[in-house]
Order: sequence, then C-alpha cells, then structure tokens
Amino acid sequence: MPEPKEQSPGPESGRVPSAPPSETGSGPEPGSGPGSGLGSGSFLEKAAYITAPATVALGLLYYFGSTYTDAYYAYFGIPTSDLQFSVQKYVVESPAAVFFPLWLLMICGLVVLLVLGSVGRALAVPGREAVRRRVTACLLAIGSLLLVLGGFPAYFMEGRLPPLPSGWLREFLPCLVVALGATLAFFAVQLHLSRGSDEPGRRERTGDRLWLAGGALLIGLFAMSLFFAMSRYAAQAGTTAAAELKAGGYVAHSPRVVVHSKVSLPHHLGGIKFKDRGPGSAPFRYEYRGFRLLVKSPSRYYFVSYAESEVPQLVVLPDDETVRVEISP
Repeated sequence: MPEPKEQSPGPESGRVPSAPPSETGSGPEPGSGPGSGLGSGSFLEKAAYITAPATVALGLLYYFGSTYTDAYYAYFGIPTSDLQFSVQKYVVESPAAVFFPLWLLMICGLVVLLVLGSVGRALAVPGREAVRRRVTACLLAIGSLLLVLGGFPAYFMEGRLPPLPSGWLREFLPCLVVALGATLAFFAVQLHLSRGSDEPGRRERTGDRLWLAGGALLIGLFAMSLFFAMSRYAAQAGTTAAAELKAGGYVAHSPRVVVHSKVSLPHHLGGIKFKDRGPGSAPFRYEYRGFRLLVKSPSRYYFVSYAESEVPQLVVLPDDETVRVEISP
C-alpha cells in the first residue's frame, strides 16, 4: 500500500498568525495622544489644592475686615454703604481685626495640645485601661456639660446670661466656654478610638463610626465658636479704634481741613472758626477752620471737630461746586 506523500509547506506555514490590532496594542493607547489632557488634569488638581484654601482665607479676611470697618464707622453714625469701599479696602483692614486673636489662638492651641498629648501618652501605658476609660468618661461628661451650659446661652439666650462684667469678658466668655467644651469632648473621642485601635485583630465596628461622626461634629462646633468669637472681636476692635481716635482729638488719621463755601454752613460743632471774607472774595466768601476730615465718599465729605464732645458729631457736606476744601496734614 503506497504511503501518503507529505504535502510541501505552503507560503503561510511557519508564520505565527497575527493577533487583531485590538489585542496587540499596536494602535495608539487611550490618553497617549496630544489631546489626552493628562497633564492639564494634574495641573488643575494641583491648582485646586492651592486656590481652594486661598479662596476660603480671602473670604474670611473680607468678612472680618468688613465687620471691623462697619463697627468703626458705625461709632460715628456713618453707614459704610454710603462710602462704597472696595473689596481690597476691607481685606487691607482685616489684619487689625484678626492678628491678635489668631496669635492668641495659636499660643493657646499649642499649650492645649502639649497638655493633652502628655495626658494621652501617660494613659497609653499598658495596664491603665481602666484609668483611661474613667478619664474618657469624665472628659466627655465635662465637655458635654460645657457645650450645653455655654452653647445655648451664647447662641440662643444671650439676654439671659448670668450677670457678668460688661465688656470683653461678657462678649467672649460664653463662646470660649463652648470651644473648651468641644476640645475636651473631642479629646475624649480620640482616647476612645485610640484604645480600640490597640486591640489586636480588632475590626471596625459601627460604634466607632458613630464616635468618628461625633468627633466631626465637635470640630464643627469648635470652628463655629471660634468664628463667632472672632466676629465679635472684630466688631469690638473697630469700635475701640474709633473711640480712641475721638479721645485723641482726631489727630492720628484725620487731616486738618479749611472749608471755603459759597453759602453759610449751619452746624453745632465746637472749636470751629468762622470768617466772612466779604463780597470781594466771592464766590467762596465763607471760610471755616477747625474741621478734620474723617472720611470721604464718592459724593460727600464727613467732617469732625478736634474739640472734645460727649458723643461724636459730624458735618456732612456734598462734594460739588458749592464748597472748596483745603486739606493739610
């Protein structure tokens, strides 16, 4: 029986069949083209990390600066809406309202962190689990009590506060008590969670998530109380600065002014010297000396007198062709 003949290899034998383009990856990879946008995406993410905190900081500076400026001019009875200040003006005024409380906050925060850190290290020694539990319960109870006793009167029943000396103590003690209570309660939460994390083979429980949520709420209460206190400080600082300017005879920031007017200017300010220069000095025949320029709006002058008075008194003149003003330092 004749043996079958072997067929000669064809032109395609010995070649490895090529895979489809989708499997070999010979085509352009997704995102590798010039329009993929990977570089721009990472740049935008990095820019967001910088601009987001900067935007928050700028907004806070604007708020505290506007609070300070409103209180400053409200002392003299001038609404800041008439002055039409720019955003830059409010931001520039903000350091006078936030520098001291921020410095004090950093110092107090450093002291509190050092003290609570020392307490936490002392309670982390093995064999002190019972002491840690008691300290955690005590801190949580004291913090909650301060939050309740200080929070509700400070934010909802301010008129029913116990008799406190008027001034800075009455303004800031309730909100600082709330901040202290939130700090102690948050430290108690940290002690509880650190105790649980030391247990070997321990899994996260639903109770721990509730403790974490409580800690986040305490941080919110702490931030709210500090914001409330700084807002009050900004208003008090503005009022105090205006009172000091008045007590000093408006010498610090108010230039001297000579007013020449076409018409007589009736006013009730003391220390103002009036002179009628006669018809030969027309059209500005009436001269007034002793004014000091407190502030100027786009359409008005706000003048005060260097003479002492019980309450601030103003003379408001329009910025038009009826008056001419000479300003000297």
